[in-house]
Amino acid sequence: MDTPSTRRTPARDEAPRVLDAVILAGGGGRRMGGVDKPGLAVAGRTLLERVADAVRAHGAAAEGTEADTRVVVVGPHRESPRALYVREDPPGAGPVPALRAGLPHVRSDWFALLAADLPHLAPGHLAALAEAPAPGDTGAVFVDPSGREQWLTGVWRTDAVRDALAEYTGRSLYGLLGPLAPRLVPADDLAAADCDTPEDLARARSLLEPPTS
Repeated sequence: MDTPSTRRTPARDEAPRVLDAVILAGGGGRRMGGVDKPGLAVAGRTLLERVADAVRAHGAAAEGTEADTRVVVVGPHRESPRALYVREDPPGAGPVPALRAGLPHVRSDWFALLAADLPHLAPGHLAALAEAPAPGDTGAVFVDPSGREQWLTGVWRTDAVRDALAEYTGRSLYGLLGPLAPRLVPADDLAAADCDTPEDLARARSLLEPPTS
């Protein structure tokens, strides 16, 4: 029987699914020294802008337009990127309360659940996740080269997560999403790389910004 640790991505010929997105941007950035991590800039855009741009670009590639893509950011309101901003209660309560705050605003059958600090996220990564689930699957998540599931880089069947949240009383994303047995999608070193520390941020800038003379 397939389990979250043994499933692998099947071949898919279908077009990428249209995705709304819930982006979690309300953390305290403690490992980054308490700074506003989603607002840190890499190659001329904030980390949050880069993630939102990838979501909209995936929508444009999948449907020829980004008009039907709703981006829900759980975190403080910002002038950019354009999105629907909501807050978890209380602010900073963690990823499960943040998902509870964002999910009611999702309109599509499938949605992406993403961290706000993924500098290398690209439309092709979202397409790979969106194409991975087989009929009957509830979602797909990236697995990094070390074999760890990346719960904030995945796509999910909206109704399945809503039903799971209605029954869940814990605080762990693994506890909520693991039992849904998502399809596992191997990711390269950058696809799911986030910016938790100043060293992570420096690496992203070194890879994405042109060298200074």
